[in-house]
Amino acid sequence: MRILSSLLGLLLCAGSLQAQVTLRIDRVPTNTPADAVLYVAGSFNNWNPKSAPHALTKNADGSYQVVLPPSTGNFEYKFTRGTWETVETDAANKAVENRRYSAAAGRAVTHIISNWQDLAGGAPVKQHTLTPNVTVLTDSFAIPQLNRKRRVWVYLPNDYATSNRRYPVLYLHDGQNVFDEFTGFSGEWGVDETLRQLQLSGQDAGCLVVAVDHGGDTRLDELSPWRNAKYGGGQGDAYLDFMVQTLKPHVDAKYRTLKNRKNTGIAGSSMGGLISLYAGLKYPQVFSKIGVFSPALWFAQDSVFAYVGRAKVRQPIQFYVVAGEQESETMVPLMAAMRDSLKKAGVKSAAITYRAVPDGKHAEWFWRREFPAAYQWLYQSNAPRAKKRVQGNEIE
Repeated sequence: MRILSSLLGLLLCAGSLQAQVTLRIDRVPTNTPADAVLYVAGSFNNWNPKSAPHALTKNADGSYQVVLPPSTGNFEYKFTRGTWETVETDAANKAVENRRYSAAAGRAVTHIISNWQDLAGGAPVKQHTLTPNVTVLTDSFAIPQLNRKRRVWVYLPNDYATSNRRYPVLYLHDGQNVFDEFTGFSGEWGVDETLRQLQLSGQDAGCLVVAVDHGGDTRLDELSPWRNAKYGGGQGDAYLDFMVQTLKPHVDAKYRTLKNRKNTGIAGSSMGGLISLYAGLKYPQVFSKIGVFSPALWFAQDSVFAYVGRAKVRQPIQFYVVAGEQESETMVPLMAAMRDSLKKAGVKSAAITYRAVPDGKHAEWFWRREFPAAYQWLYQSNAPRAKKRVQGNEIE
């Protein structure tokens, strides 16, 4: 029996080792700095370009490698030198598609890096794509709750300068990826182009959008109120307090906004989807429109479901929940379970739109494609209508 137990233990150990994934880079560009640290960023670490546990080890022969744990499963990824400005590019210094790993493909994958975006020379690969509607409120908006500063972007409706109207507001996370291809790490949502065109075509009366940049290395900490033993978190309450107690009052004082909850929404993807879901339940007196794109429920699965289970929704609130079936294996099942939990908490079935999209992936292009439908459903009351006037002033 003792021998059989030992053999069984060895077999289990061997199976675990075999299930590990080794990513190896056999060749890098000749201008790669000798002291450069290479990282793999992917769907398994929320696309963190400088995740210490995912740094590659440099071998004596000049190659690099990293071993990922057995639980990683199928995933998408890219290599960086620690930032999205130093991400890998192709031979023409153009953006490369996300690399994809399937557990059925084998346990060791070799790669060749053709270029680094910042070292390939020539004209910049990415261009600014901002519409005239977008400005930077400030590059250093103070976050007193976290003793940090952050860039904040603002989108103004087409007719903002020529009307006396007040407008609903949508707050978004990961501001780098909302409006501008140049600052987005793998594309942008094109929110400004979408809203500009909807208003020009008469399908929308106009909305003001406020987008807050993420904090880079502090992103995971700020976008979850609960800690993940491996990745951090736990600063989400302070981050939301900043948005509600500091940022929103500033925006409402500076711009002509409709301040009430009926006209205020919050949305985001991945970790941004997680914190937006939480925001809707923590601050129902502030937000009534919640956009949840590919939420990272796995990050704090037990905690978030327990929180929703204790919630009692007593005010009308809309949730638009969407993800792709080509994301992680747990994405859609957890999202479906969250939909059911929201209903049990008191959210009306008609106030939830739930979509599992067959070709959807954990990527900016997918969220960009899904944003127009989500916005129009959440802000359907913002459709143009006849204007009433009292003593020359428009009533919203």
